[in-house]
Amino acid sequence: MLFIHCNDTLRSVEILNFAIARPQPVEVAHRCRPIVRKILLPLGACFTPHSVVPSRRPQKKSPAKSSHPSPVPRSPTENLSRRHESDSFSPAHSHKTRRLLLKLSGETLGDSSNHLSHPIIQRLAHQIKGILSPSLQLGIVIGGGNIWRGAPAADEGQMDRNTADYMGMLATVINSLALQDALEHAGVETRVLTAIEMKNVAEPFIRRRALRHLEKGRVVIFAAGTGHPFFSTDTTAALRASEIGADALLKATKVDGIYDSDPRINPRAQRFQTITYGDALRRRLQVMDSTAFSLCMDNKIPIVVFDVFREGNLRAAAEGRPVGTRVIAGE
Repeated sequence: MLFIHCNDTLRSVEILNFAIARPQPVEVAHRCRPIVRKILLPLGACFTPHSVVPSRRPQKKSPAKSSHPSPVPRSPTENLSRRHESDSFSPAHSHKTRRLLLKLSGETLGDSSNHLSHPIIQRLAHQIKGILSPSLQLGIVIGGGNIWRGAPAADEGQMDRNTADYMGMLATVINSLALQDALEHAGVETRVLTAIEMKNVAEPFIRRRALRHLEKGRVVIFAAGTGHPFFSTDTTAALRASEIGADALLKATKVDGIYDSDPRINPRAQRFQTITYGDALRRRLQVMDSTAFSLCMDNKIPIVVFDVFREGNLRAAAEGRPVGTRVIAGE
């Protein structure tokens, strides 16, 4: 048995390690392990018996080097680009999921006696719920004409155009909140995103946040227009459709399509089943403004104009079946 007396702790550790690490039979080394542990632990030394005592298990031979070259690790920029490709969503990347932008005019939410009619809003909410599915993502833009129209007030010289348009943006927020409430009562998870920040009312519009809501299956209502005066809600719809990569813009109105003249004035007015962006711009048709048409034309987003109050029209438009008037790119 080995006895060591030394006042220097570090020196004692060195001597003990030397004694255990010396070449000797495995049985002797393992019998010495309790003695070494008993001496070192009170000293507070950091000791791992496996580091000085030979293992009973035979060491495995290192595998022979493969003739195949080892894989080259991806660079951080390559991983980042691949992550962005997987996170980003574009309808062109998926043949199963469709993304649509529904444009509702403000007049569709009210009637002759009420700016906001709860039965009408509830019926619209149930129609919207009926077209939803795991393969459909839906964004909505609502006008504010049932409450306030800024352009006529400014044209008549009653107020400044900027002020009048901001009032119209607030009207769209009122309509959006009303539709959100009806949709949630119908069991549809909905988010309102406003172009003008209103923390206590709705979320601010952030494109990535909107895309995330859509990917989670929520209906997203875009309120407060573009946040700038001199732009209509039709332009807002075209802009948001472009930003979220919508497959089509569905314009729901009280008329069943686009006519060559006002059908309420001219009983012989002819309805177009299909019309190109260029023809609609040249004819200066008043269904949508030229800015909205141009945005959709530049981004190749088809427009479907239809009567939302006719039963089954909304579903037909969402499924791509013939309904109303379809605005497409020319040959």
